[in-house]
Amino acid sequence: MDMLKFYDITHREHVVCNPTSEEKLTHLVDLLRLPTGAQVVDIACGKGEFLIRLAEAYGASGVGIDISPFFVADAERRLAKRASGLSINFAQMNGSDFRPDEPHSYDLASCIGASWVFGGHADTLEALIRMVKPGGWVIVGEPYWRREPTAEYLEAIGQKRNAFGMHYENMKVGQELGLKLVYTLASNQDDWDRYEGLQWYATDDWASNNPDDPDVEEVLKRVRNDKDNYLKWGRETLGWSIYVFKKEVIKR
Repeated sequence: MDMLKFYDITHREHVVCNPTSEEKLTHLVDLLRLPTGAQVVDIACGKGEFLIRLAEAYGASGVGIDISPFFVADAERRLAKRASGLSINFAQMNGSDFRPDEPHSYDLASCIGASWVFGGHADTLEALIRMVKPGGWVIVGEPYWRREPTAEYLEAIGQKRNAFGMHYENMKVGQELGLKLVYTLASNQDDWDRYEGLQWYATDDWASNNPDDPDVEEVLKRVRNDKDNYLKWGRETLGWSIYVFKKEVIKR
C-alpha cells in the first residue's frame, strides 16, 4: 500500500509526529530565543507544529518541507487557523531535494525524526550545517539505543545495529562535524507510550469507520506487528532525543 497513506492513518491523532511531548516542544521553542523575523527551515516537517510555534513566538518566516501531501495539507490548515499572515510556507517534496536560495542563510535548520531523508544522522547534520548561518541552530531528532538490541528485535523491525547509535554517539557525531551541543530533549516512557498508543487508537478508529477500504487488513496487520515489537522489545530498547546544536562562529 501507499506508505504515505499509512502514516496519514496512523498519525491522525498526533500533533507532534514523533515521540516528543507538546510540553517538551514548548520548552524547545522557548529556549531558542530567535531574533524577530528569524529565517527557518524544517525538513520533513510533518504537520508543521514546530514551524507554526516558531512563527507564533518569534514571527519567524521560512519553509517546511514534507514528502506527504496529507501532512502538508494538514500543516497549511493549521497555519491558516493559528498564524495566518505570517511568512511560513509549506512545500511537498523530498527533503533531500531542497536547496536554499543561498547557502548558510538560515537562523535555524531542523530535521526532527527523518534522518533517512539524507541517508543517516551524520549526513543530515552536514546538510543542515550548509543551510545555517554561523551561530545558527541545527536541530535534529534521532532514535538511539538505550541498550544493545537483541538479534531477534533487529530482525523483527528489519534494522541493523548500526542504524542508530547510543545517545552519546549521536551527540559525538555532531561535535566531530564542528557543532556545539547545547541541549537535549530526551523522551521518557510516557512520551513513547503516547506516540505509539495514539497510532493504535487512530488505526482502530479509521478501520472501524472504513471497513471496506482495500488496505484495511494490511494496515491492521502492520500496526499489530509494530505494537507487538514495541511492547516486547522496543519500549525498553529504543530511545529518542532532540539534539540542539549550534553552528560555531568562525573567529578570524
